[in-house]
Amino acid sequence: MLVFGVLSITDPGNKGLAATGLTPLIVGFLVFAIGLSLGGPTGYAINPARDLGPRIMHAILPVPGKGPSDWGYSWIPVVGPLIGGAIGALVYGACWPG
Repeated sequence: MLVFGVLSITDPGNKGLAATGLTPLIVGFLVFAIGLSLGGPTGYAINPARDLGPRIMHAILPVPGKGPSDWGYSWIPVVGPLIGGAIGALVYGACWPG
């Protein structure tokens, strides 16, 4: 959703948004809207570094009484956004070629 939305907002053929200079604000609203609508079910898995870095630190640091780092689930927030971004770009390219 993020890549598809950013490509839609920054499309040169979309003269309404590009001419106003508000593109960064609109992209920020897009990220906010994705977080509000999909953040609960997906854990806000937009940025792979947001999950991977803390998970690595949790595995390395000697914190007493800590639980497992759950490496079985760790690939989902890392690989999922990468695959989803590629699919979003392909769908955008198929819907609005050129």
